[in-house]
Formats: sequence, C-alpha cells, structure tokens
Amino acid sequence: MQLSITFKNIETSENIKTHIAEKIEKLDKLLDNPGEAAAVLSVEKFRNIAEISITGDRLVLNAKEETSDIYSSIDAAIDKLEKQIKKNKEKIRTKRIKNKEKWLSQPENIVKQDKSEQEIKVKNIDYKPMYPEEAVMQFDIEGGNFLVFTNAKTGRVNVVYHRNDGHYGLIQPKI
Repeated sequence: MQLSITFKNIETSENIKTHIAEKIEKLDKLLDNPGEAAAVLSVEKFRNIAEISITGDRLVLNAKEETSDIYSSIDAAIDKLEKQIKKNKEKIRTKRIKNKEKWLSQPENIVKQDKSEQEIKVKNIDYKPMYPEEAVMQFDIEGGNFLVFTNAKTGRVNVVYHRNDGHYGLIQPKI
C-alpha cells in the first residue's frame, strides 16, 4: 500500500513513520486489492491529532482521532479504519448471499426433448462484467461447479471452473 505522511506543527520522526507503516500494513492485509493511505499528523496546543484516509477496493475510508499522545491517536484512528473495513466487507458478503438466495429461488424451467425421456433443466442466470481474478474470488464465495461472467476486458462471456489438478480453469471464446 502506498503511504504518504504529512506532519503539521510537529517534527518529522522516523519512529512515528515506522509505527504508522506497520499499522497500515496490517490494514492492507484486510483489503483485497492494493490501496493508498494518507496520514496527517498535527499538534494543536496539547491535542495530538491523527487523520488517516484509505482509498482502495472501491472504498474511501476516513478516521480522525484526538488524544494527548500521538501514538494513541494513531492507534485509535487505525482501529476505526479496521472496523470500517470489516463492516464494509460484511455488507458486501451479505449482499452477495442475498443475491445468491434470490438467484437460487428462481423457478427452474424444464424442457422435455421429443426423442427421449431425458429432461433438461434450464436455469437462467445473471452475469456481470468482471475481471477473471474477481470472478475466481466470486466463484470461491458462491461455490458450485462453475461461474459464468462477462470478461470486463474483452466484453465476452467467460466461464471459470475447477480443474482436476486443483487449479482454476478459464473458458473464453476465440476472437
């Protein structure tokens, strides 16, 4: 994660920089994609203020804390950001579960073939544009045998599936 630290009315300190970098690195592990962090540390009379903002995973998170010690301000702001990240991840997770339940509750259409007594079950699916890496993550969340999606790069329908060797496979049409 890229980190920029600004000091206002306070001397630049390597100890503070490393402290923030370690804390931000822990938050980076919670995010799915790399992000950017900006920290503004300032002192006004006896108040030590830490303002930290993180941009990443389609989120913009901000936290501001004031205490009598700059380290405790940083720690409190980081704790707030951690709670915000977890809350947003949980919100996304529950939204995906609701969408999956909605998708699974749709009635299946059954088509009978004329020549034999076999039934073909037809299930209508909604697929959205995403990159193959995102599709693999969605596939792991939803489970199942495969995931159909529109490749955001090419605009074509692709399929992600589990291969026999335990890796993922991607089916995409030739251009």
